Amino acid sequence: MEKAKNDIHKTGYGTYVLIWLILVGLTIATVTASGFNLGDFTLIIALLIAAIKSGFVINIFMHIKFEDKIFKVFLGLAFMTLLAVFVLTSFDVFFR
Repeated sequence: MEKAKNDIHKTGYGTYVLIWLILVGLTIATVTASGFNLGDFTLIIALLIAAIKSGFVINIFMHIKFEDKIFKVFLGLAFMTLLAVFVLTSFDVFFR
């Protein structure tokens, strides 16, 4: 007998609490990193931490980890579009 789709992926409350604590820790790391003068690396570090945080939120809280492959493909396509916008904007800002 097949299980219903909702029964296949149950995430316990402990996992949610752990991910929430990780997100709080990464937020503290972002605020701490912004207090240091790291030059050009400040933006890179902030974006890296934000990307890690969004990965946790998308995979755990939005349950993309358990979805079909087509959802992951479209999510990747959306991220690639966002990356293209960031890169084109960066070229405009840095090479004026």
